[in-house]
Order: sequence, then structure tokens, then C-alpha cells
Amino acid sequence: MTEKTKCYCGSGKEYNLCCGIAHNNIKNVKTAEQLMRSRYSAFCMANSDYLHISHHSTTRPRKSERKDIVTWAKSVIWVKLEIIAKSAGSEKDDYGTVEFKAFYIENGSPNVIHEKSTFEKENGHWVYVDGTH
Repeated sequence: MTEKTKCYCGSGKEYNLCCGIAHNNIKNVKTAEQLMRSRYSAFCMANSDYLHISHHSTTRPRKSERKDIVTWAKSVIWVKLEIIAKSAGSEKDDYGTVEFKAFYIENGSPNVIHEKSTFEKENGHWVYVDGTH
């Protein structure tokens, strides 16, 4: 992705001024929503390293699952991210939730992941804990 390319997360910002900041250093993530957006962009880019470090240590997929996640992420066409609601998750908080829809095309068929994700701070930065569909 070039510096001038619009970010996958739909913020309207350039990648290097948006999720690229998070991908370069997760400690730059200030809010739960910013982490959610950066994880969506990481799925779009099949960035397994970022998906790994942005996942809470207690719920992080095993190393053997990382390859499957990347294979799947590369096999779909990511369409857009829609943030529906958020609760807490500010720079001052230690916990927050973000409800979102991630639209994608798999095997020619449109699909959506609709999830309410839970985030918390671990080791001083935001991480994804889990989500409910």
C-alpha cells in the first residue's frame, strides 16, 4: 500500500496517517475503535503479525491457526467496514466495545461479519479480547 492510498478501514484518511500508524507500532493506538479499524485493515492486508500482537494473550489464536487465518483473509475480497456503535474505549479507559459490520465477498457471494467486539488494555496498549455475533 502506498503512502497516498486511502486506508482500508474507511476513515477517509491516507493509510500512513491512519492504520499504518498502528501497524508500525501498536502502542500508537489510542482507542478501542482505532484498534478495531487497524485490525480490519490488517485482515485486508493479511498482516498476521499485527493480528497476532493486537490480540489479547489469553484469547490469541495458536500459532498453527495463524496460517489458516491468513489463508482465509487472502481468499476473500474485503469490501468495507461499518462501525455501528461503541461504548467506552477512549484513551482514558481500560475497557471498551465496538459493534461493527465487515463486508466481504467469498467465492463470489457477499457476506458480512456482524460482531460486538470487546477490547481492553494489556501491557499498556489496546488489544482485542473477543466478540459476539
